[in-house]
Amino acid sequence: MERTRIAKVDDVKLVRRGEQVEGTLHLTPHHLIFCHTPLQLADGESSGSQGSQGSKPRELWITYPIIQTCTLRPAPAASHLPTSIRLRCRDFTFVCFCFMDEKKARDVYDSIKAWTCKLGRVEKLYAFSYQPHQLEKDINGWEIYDARAEWRRLGISEKGVDRGWRISTINVDYGFSLTYPALLVVPSTISDNTLNYAGRYRSRVRLPVLTYLHSVNNCSITRSAQPLVGVRGNRSIQDEKLVLSIFSTSTANSSAPPSRPRSPNSLRSSEGDMSSNLSDPPVTDTEALEDEVISRISSNDKSEAPRVYGAQQNNLIVDARPTVNALAMQAVGLGSENMDNYRFATKIYLGIDNIHVMRDSLNKVIDALKESDVTPLAPNRESLARSGWLKHIGGLLDGAGIIARQVALQHSHVLIHCSDGWDRTSQLSALSQLCLDPYYRTLEGFVVLVEKDWLSFGHMFQHRSGFLSSEKWFHIENERIGGENLGRQNGSGPGNALENALLSAKGFFNKDNTSRDSIVDSDGELQPYDLGLQNSRKATPSSKSNASDKHATKVKETSPVFHQFLDATYQLLYQHPTRFEFNERFLRRLLYHVYSCQYGTFLYNSEKERVEARIRERTRSVWDYFLSRKEQFLNKKYDATIDDNVRGSERLLLPAAGEVRWWHDLFGRTDAEMNGIRVVSQPQTQVLGNGDTTVLTGVETAGEAVGEGVPGNESGPDGPASVLAAGLASGLAGLGIGKKKGRETSSGWKTPNAGLKEEMEVEMQ
Repeated sequence: MERTRIAKVDDVKLVRRGEQVEGTLHLTPHHLIFCHTPLQLADGESSGSQGSQGSKPRELWITYPIIQTCTLRPAPAASHLPTSIRLRCRDFTFVCFCFMDEKKARDVYDSIKAWTCKLGRVEKLYAFSYQPHQLEKDINGWEIYDARAEWRRLGISEKGVDRGWRISTINVDYGFSLTYPALLVVPSTISDNTLNYAGRYRSRVRLPVLTYLHSVNNCSITRSAQPLVGVRGNRSIQDEKLVLSIFSTSTANSSAPPSRPRSPNSLRSSEGDMSSNLSDPPVTDTEALEDEVISRISSNDKSEAPRVYGAQQNNLIVDARPTVNALAMQAVGLGSENMDNYRFATKIYLGIDNIHVMRDSLNKVIDALKESDVTPLAPNRESLARSGWLKHIGGLLDGAGIIARQVALQHSHVLIHCSDGWDRTSQLSALSQLCLDPYYRTLEGFVVLVEKDWLSFGHMFQHRSGFLSSEKWFHIENERIGGENLGRQNGSGPGNALENALLSAKGFFNKDNTSRDSIVDSDGELQPYDLGLQNSRKATPSSKSNASDKHATKVKETSPVFHQFLDATYQLLYQHPTRFEFNERFLRRLLYHVYSCQYGTFLYNSEKERVEARIRERTRSVWDYFLSRKEQFLNKKYDATIDDNVRGSERLLLPAAGEVRWWHDLFGRTDAEMNGIRVVSQPQTQVLGNGDTTVLTGVETAGEAVGEGVPGNESGPDGPASVLAAGLASGLAGLGIGKKKGRETSSGWKTPNAGLKEEMEVEMQ
């Protein structure tokens, strides 16, 4: 209790959605607890609907880690107004506490600050002292996910039939890749020695490994980090061999007949190899155009000799980043695949923005909702639209749809990566598997999916969620220090543009740089490929201070990445209400418990860190909470029937990226307040508030490159171009590829060079 300046304050008013209640505020080591007794009405009924039994006290519990921002607003003595503390929570709860005594208010503010951003270590969070409810004591949520069992379900095991894959134990002690799971599934033809060399060519040694294998056509989804291409155009024969082996597994081992070369329109047909009477999922015009672009550019081959794999399957390398961002990373020894070295595949860029853009987008949503504590008014829908949040969610769904169609309908393999392969890659990988596999649409399957693609594959929950908070999120109004913090908390604005540019130069020219700000989307030291791995761990004089700050929250590294995944899952659930076993409340409560730190599931940044912290022995699993109350989270409309011959019951479901909507329950608002009254004749793109029709921004093969900023297409529209690129120009215009010469801002269009400069500054701080 040494951090608590005051443990109890009476006569505190709670203001929420414009309504006030008076009660007592308690401060414990892990919670704020506001207690009040509902007022008794004249007819004997209380405002709490307790009836003749009398009014029972009610409590509002707020766990400290879920507090996003805390603002103290002192009131001038002459005003006779109460001093207030306003809280904005990560579950979008907005509350305001009013105090008549300013000293007590400051003590409460200081106590909240001490219990959030001054803990210093993860081990002091609530999860390590939480005593489970009686319902949870007999449940062990840690046992739900077993990596070997999940691979067996997908048809891969040491004792089973060789489907072209094997389970490697090269990382069983996490010595090979610090952020990868202990068990890695790789092609049977690839030895651990090859993996050792191939890993050196990928950021964080996150080389391409399997995350999903389609049960019908044996096609795969693999994931990795970006290659270390650099300005010298580095390549790795072992990496190329690994990717080639991945893309050839179904050809060599599948019992199903090989896929025939497909026409540009073949994606609109059913999976003929699966069932002659298979019903087609609906395909929008945008989807058809995407498929035609990918098919035509990948099937173009001027030589008479057929490709070994490229003509049989349109195997994809999906770079989730905007093309210019991938190009910018080459300046610091990273980048994207040179398709001259991967002639057996097609690469596409999806144009999904990085963590900083997503964080700023959510902050704009919050700005539209931030008065929710003191006013019952609906949010400004124009401000919501300007946030771009729905556009980003639609982009994720569009990208997942591309991947799902390539695997299920095109019988192709897909390799996904972004920068480090733990943010956008996890989003796309998990969402595409939700579309492909009905098992992941059950409650148990969704738990397995989160454990596998988010927790085991190293999404940095601690960094992205900021469990230990930050002093930058605490403000005192009308005091100079508070104003300074407010201006700098988002790391944006004119003043920060110069700072980012200086950091970019520092990171590029200083080879011994250990600054974590030198490369965006990364959380440690990265060196160019030719410097070798041994130099990247060179000891520095500041190593002790770095170790002491290991758990500190870095505001610029926080981002709602997992939140976006849950939001996109909500969109799928809303669009396909009978295809999911769990309901919307399950997703909402899951997001809450990511931030509550009541359970140990999401603590730390990787599987290795959780093993070292003995998280299973010292904390409870969040799945205990859901499984012990399972009936509350089941979808009453769920239909478990899977029949590819019946429309609406197919194994595959596809998202309608143009029909995304606000998840109003999450934001504590009504559907009408967030989404407005639906008009049947209104085009759905108006709901999105943007004119974008697809997330696809570029396509690249060994011989062709289409899309603005794609390497190999630098000549521009006036330069020499191939016949194929010219033929696709009109089609790409409908997709928005190469259509815009610059990036749109509130002040108008920027020139291409200005847009490129801004993107590079953002991607390379």
